[in-house]
Amino acid sequence: MTSLSLVLTVGLVALLYASVGHAGATGYIAVMTLAGLEPATIRPTALLLNVLVAGIATIQFWRAGHCAWKLWLPLAAASVPCAALGGALNLSAVMFSRLIGATLLLSAARLALESHGVWKPYPVPGKLRGGALPALGGAIGLLSGLTGVGGGVFLTPLLLAIDAAPIKTVAAVTAPFILVNSLAGLAGGVAAGKSLEWPSPLLLLAAAGGGLTGASCGAYLLPAKSLRILMACVLTLAGLKLLSGR
Repeated sequence: MTSLSLVLTVGLVALLYASVGHAGATGYIAVMTLAGLEPATIRPTALLLNVLVAGIATIQFWRAGHCAWKLWLPLAAASVPCAALGGALNLSAVMFSRLIGATLLLSAARLALESHGVWKPYPVPGKLRGGALPALGGAIGLLSGLTGVGGGVFLTPLLLAIDAAPIKTVAAVTAPFILVNSLAGLAGGVAAGKSLEWPSPLLLLAAAGGGLTGASCGAYLLPAKSLRILMACVLTLAGLKLLSGR
């Protein structure tokens, strides 16, 4: 993969993921793996791009009035220290790919079934959701730091499965959740003495442009069913790339 194709693909990934409140780390990981980058470089670079795109998506979904900070706060408060811990640990490249790839495919299958009415969300009582949210946030935060993703691919399907909120609200909660977890994962890695290489300006520009376009479409234009289908598609593509090892 050439430098130009890498930049263009990163921009496309940012556009697709930001439209559903994600920041694109799993897509960046797949693209950078195809480009032949080393795992030690891929994880911090994916997190840096995540911070940029998640910040843009947070602003766009907030401006559109979809944010639910009461749902976000207990998740984020528990996830941040766990993400920092995960960022300081090491996970083998094989385990890294298999863990993320399998998770993405399972999440995509569930979203596809739900978009066609085959799978219905299971409503969970508010008290149970409230008590479980910190534990859920902590577990996702640890996975986020370990794998170099912001945690959205884990959080979104779970929130939809328990019918925690409408899909646009879930997307609006996911974006700032990804933002704080990506920052925590980076901080944990730096504190553990891991190197941090900044992406090129062109890569940052492509991610910002794609993220702004995608988040604007998701927050203002796309209907809920389209968001579910789109989310299932991007998760499937990223999952297959990671499991194939190519």
